[in-house]
Amino acid sequence: MTEDDIIAFVTSLSGVAAITASEANGAPEISWGDSFFFYDPDGELQTSRRMPFATMVTKDYDGFDTASNLDRPGVFRLNIAVGRAAFERLIGYPPAASADHSSRWDYTVMDRPLPHPVYASQAWVAILNPGEATTGQARSLLMEAHDRAVQRRRRRS
Repeated sequence: MTEDDIIAFVTSLSGVAAITASEANGAPEISWGDSFFFYDPDGELQTSRRMPFATMVTKDYDGFDTASNLDRPGVFRLNIAVGRAAFERLIGYPPAASADHSSRWDYTVMDRPLPHPVYASQAWVAILNPGEATTGQARSLLMEAHDRAVQRRRRRS
């Protein structure tokens, strides 16, 4: 899956707004080129008050998020908010235990579900350059995350 494939797939889900950070949309410079996916069926996107259900990051954030070594040519990371149950099913322990297990992971491995190097405790997983081994799984996880975002929105309404 390329970055464009992921954007096309996620935006094909109902009510999804995709924002690719840029100077034009007022995003902080550090995030330019990264994409954020929100459930926004009304088109009233207020990103300052909503959390995305998935993101795609194209570079390291110095001093904060460098474990995946995203500054390598052609490397990007798909991040998905999967929820506690799916996180434990995929990773093998609950998100709350992430700090105890972080040293066992190589966050630079491609095409494999990993706990997010920063947000694992919040039940986020990551896949660097989803490929042959994880494309189907990535799509399923994105659909599940979208469904969770829809349900969350319904509860708030």
